[in-house]
Amino acid sequence: MKKVLSIAGSDCSGGAGIQADIKTITAHRMYAMSVITALTAQNTTGVYHVMEAAEEFVAQQLDAVFTDITPDAVKIGMVSNKNIIATIVDKLIHYNAKNIIVDPVMISTSGSKLLNEDAVNLLINQLIPIATVITPNLPEAESLCGFPIHTKIAMEEAARVISKNYSGAILIKGGHLIDSSDDLLYIDGQVFWFLQEHINNPNTHGTGCTLSTAIACNLAIGKSMKDSITASKEYITGALRANLDIGKGSGPLNHCWNI
Repeated sequence: MKKVLSIAGSDCSGGAGIQADIKTITAHRMYAMSVITALTAQNTTGVYHVMEAAEEFVAQQLDAVFTDITPDAVKIGMVSNKNIIATIVDKLIHYNAKNIIVDPVMISTSGSKLLNEDAVNLLINQLIPIATVITPNLPEAESLCGFPIHTKIAMEEAARVISKNYSGAILIKGGHLIDSSDDLLYIDGQVFWFLQEHINNPNTHGTGCTLSTAIACNLAIGKSMKDSITASKEYITGALRANLDIGKGSGPLNHCWNI
């Protein structure tokens, strides 16, 4: 059985973060492990409080995982401060982790800020460079490239700018586009588009967490980057089409629609 590690924050309402990742890994019939970087008090209407884990405890969790059950892929989500980011980078390099997927979580679906300002530079300069693939949405990609992104042409330019300081794959998610939901993969200087019909479902809480974890699962079994993204998007589409409707705000996906 393949093993996938999620390094992220806890979502007590179960729709995003560690909880979404564990459900996604389970739905892919793999063994889920977690390193919790923060506890959050949140639900479908917003994030109400964040309690960050001490970097020493994050390090201890990583040691406990890697010295016993070596992950076949590592997904990194919410890392809210620079000390935690530095700790994660040091440990992943030390243990020679493979198939590292970084979802640069900066803002929640409900609009809550999840990344401290002093952590942004470390995210860009230390964490992203060790990733196999990064999966920013449009607002996150704007933070990484430094200019607004409203069109598919701008998405391509953003990928080229981001790639100047990063050699891995870049998946810019187009869910915030007005006229489509197409995603762009930039890898080895080439652009590939994943065309996606817009699914009329307002319940998108945890979509980014879920997609990046699904990609980790597919990379863990040896699929190529393009095939991993294709399979992951099919999984997300099924989870959205299941039309789960829970909570008073932007509800979660049905992660287990295929079980």
